Amino acid sequence: MLPHAAWALRPVRVYEVDLEQQSPAAVANAMRQALVRATGRRESADDPALGALVADAARYVKSYTSGARGEPQVVFDGPAVEQAVNAAGRSLWSRERPFTLVVLYPPPGRADADAARAELERVATERGLPISVIPLPLADAGGNPLGGEALLQSAQRYGGDEVLVGRADAAGLTAGQLQWTLYTRAATQSWTGNLGAGIDRAVDVLAPPPGAAESDAQSATRVRIEGVAGLSDYANVERLLQSIPGVRRAEVAELDSTGVTFEVELRGGAAALERDLTASARMLRIAPGSARLVYRYQPPG
Repeated sequence: MLPHAAWALRPVRVYEVDLEQQSPAAVANAMRQALVRATGRRESADDPALGALVADAARYVKSYTSGARGEPQVVFDGPAVEQAVNAAGRSLWSRERPFTLVVLYPPPGRADADAARAELERVATERGLPISVIPLPLADAGGNPLGGEALLQSAQRYGGDEVLVGRADAAGLTAGQLQWTLYTRAATQSWTGNLGAGIDRAVDVLAPPPGAAESDAQSATRVRIEGVAGLSDYANVERLLQSIPGVRRAEVAELDSTGVTFEVELRGGAAALERDLTASARMLRIAPGSARLVYRYQPPG
């Protein structure tokens, strides 16, 4: 029997936004924040195509409530907002998003750690990315740096799906610049920036690219993965497929001695799946240009 993987995707309360005061201007600003979370794109706050939602934000208010700490919030009508975003020709990010573990190295002192955590959580809330800042080990017992695969395995034990590491020298946090690396099942990307830039760039990678609303349509496509030699390879491939932005499900359709065929339902269909798998260091496209998606899995090591 094949193992059933437990995914760390977590629902995000996209349309519950903190409210400074109950005024038309405050509600309009809250709608801007909701649009950034809904699309995953920072530019959505001032996108002319979405200007009507901001101007008429009060019409989309479902209720006013209080958050977990008693802070005032406005709750927008999610389905109505999403319908308007689609009508405006903009992409939406699924409300179930990868739970990302954030690691700062070397670990800052307590005062700096508290300030860094607050800033990371603030930006993550604004962008709609569920995170947890934890002291995840970055080296093994012998002091050897862990690779991406090992870090992702550690993350899974902590309930995470992606790992975002911010490395700095002794004065790094004070200077405000860190070397960031995002480890996902599909790829690894690095950049330099401050605490907020760490979260912002990670969301830019994880959220679906901006595009026409028709590209948001969910469709199922089949992909054959060869070189799956055992349960460990199978689990790694399934995790990789599930980590692709926009994937709703990835299920086994056919299984034989040389590979596995998955049926994958995702936003953007076969074109989106081909783009992300081709970018993965673990997947080698067989017969590029063919209408049939066939890849060879290349395990680590």
